[in-house]
Amino acid sequence: MTDNIGPIDASVNPRYSGIATFARLPRIEDVERADIAVVGIPFDSGVSYRPGTRFGPSHVRESSRLLRPYNPAQDVSPFELAQVVDAGDIPVNPFDLTEAVTEVEAAARALGERVQRIVTIGGDHTVALPLLRAIAAKHGPVAVLHFDAHLDTWDTYFGAPITHGTPFRRASEEGLIDLTASCHVGTRGPLYSKQDLEDDARLGFSIVSSEYIEEHGVEAGIQRVLQRIGDRPLYVSIDIDVLDPAHAPGTGTPEAGGLTSRELLRILRALRDRDIVGADVVEVSPAYDHAQMTGIAASHVVYELMTLLAARLARD
Repeated sequence: MTDNIGPIDASVNPRYSGIATFARLPRIEDVERADIAVVGIPFDSGVSYRPGTRFGPSHVRESSRLLRPYNPAQDVSPFELAQVVDAGDIPVNPFDLTEAVTEVEAAARALGERVQRIVTIGGDHTVALPLLRAIAAKHGPVAVLHFDAHLDTWDTYFGAPITHGTPFRRASEEGLIDLTASCHVGTRGPLYSKQDLEDDARLGFSIVSSEYIEEHGVEAGIQRVLQRIGDRPLYVSIDIDVLDPAHAPGTGTPEAGGLTSRELLRILRALRDRDIVGADVVEVSPAYDHAQMTGIAASHVVYELMTLLAARLARD
């Protein structure tokens, strides 16, 4: 028997009642110890198009009320294997992006001293940079598996070096990522020029595009990903716009031709034996969502990540 505190029992307390912690898990303040924490970053000062991802963490939490304790696809009960908690939100400055990035890094480092693994709900993709700074300080340069419609390795927007379209360029330049083992998945759509792809390769990324998966199948895409990332410490960063707008309309920069929810979950489950040291799920913009479609997709993605982390910690 486990002594972990799991979600509220839905057979006793209706799912639509009570405080909306992620998957109705206990708050970090309500447990004596914690192994895995989900934390929100309500921040969208780095967006270049539609705003609103500052409301993403609360939307994903509300959308997670229907999640259940046993994951049959992975044959794992994650909340039995590890004490998983909701650590609330990191309060960041909405007016000063530079200060916000510093605050996120400091908070992630502090939380990382209390728990073994963190899954972050954004917020826009800017937050990946300070999160990677915190991760690299603990683990050294990590392989980055980046699910996104976009490369996010552009240089600047309006002269600003830190935005939601630049985090992985800055991370590469700062030596935070393993240049031999990092990969984009699901990229698609128009670019500014072919130079974008050349810069991206120089910065250390391989690409498994949405078109590649369409042509060769999900399993072929999985094999390319696994071969690329190897057994390095792995950070998984998921922009919800990797999904087609039919599956995730509630995002700031949608692109046609994306992955289905089922394809994304299948690829994530293939990471079962990898050493995932942290993860984020970002760019959920509730104002553009319909019937919680995007929030539900994001909550299931977080749940799969938690399952992977809990299973790995139990094996270790």
